[in-house]
Amino acid sequence: MRLGFRVISALAMLLCAAVPAVYAQGDPDRVIPNGGISVPGWTGKIDSQSEKQGRVLNDARVAPEGNAIHVTTGPAATFWNPANKASGDYTVKATFTEPKYMALNSHPHSYGIVIGGNDLGTDQQSLLYCATYGNGTFIVRGFGPAPFQLGGARPLSNDAVHKAAAVGQPVTQEIAVSVKGNRVECSVNGTVVAGYDKAEVVGPGKLKSTDGVYGLRFTHNVEATIVGFGLSK
Repeated sequence: MRLGFRVISALAMLLCAAVPAVYAQGDPDRVIPNGGISVPGWTGKIDSQSEKQGRVLNDARVAPEGNAIHVTTGPAATFWNPANKASGDYTVKATFTEPKYMALNSHPHSYGIVIGGNDLGTDQQSLLYCATYGNGTFIVRGFGPAPFQLGGARPLSNDAVHKAAAVGQPVTQEIAVSVKGNRVECSVNGTVVAGYDKAEVVGPGKLKSTDGVYGLRFTHNVEATIVGFGLSK
């Protein structure tokens, strides 16, 4: 009886370990029709994990839509205009609307603001982003050039982050990332949800500087429109 229990326990552990792999295989990067970047001056770089799937930047779509930018991924990517640079104290803000929550994926995926972009488009790029999910969570991460995390590996819940009413329903988030003095803060819908001393975000393996290009960050298989994207001092 004890041996049978051990066998069953071992099988259960193997099945649990296999679940993430099954989900990953079931949710590969999409290829978005009529892909490419058509917003003047903008470019981007997809993540290495998407490159390993054979995806390219044109498998995502970044297009103007009236006074908005309409992004649909495809591969996880960072998008930017090299002319958009910030230095000193500043705030980069935008309002994101996911028109149909989880319409392109089997679980929540994120989108947000990028700051401190240096050497973008290269293997040595560094950047920091604050991104939200439509389930009421957010995350602060970066590349320096390897990925690094702030506040833990998993997304964090915060009442300030809006939740979609249901799958397929719209959800809107106003995201702002500010650099002021020795602090870097992320605000969502007017509430500061995370803050760090510069020493926590700038240094070996992290940002080269909080000065740099600002832009947009999207994980894979997600769609949103962005309005009010810009810099204030």
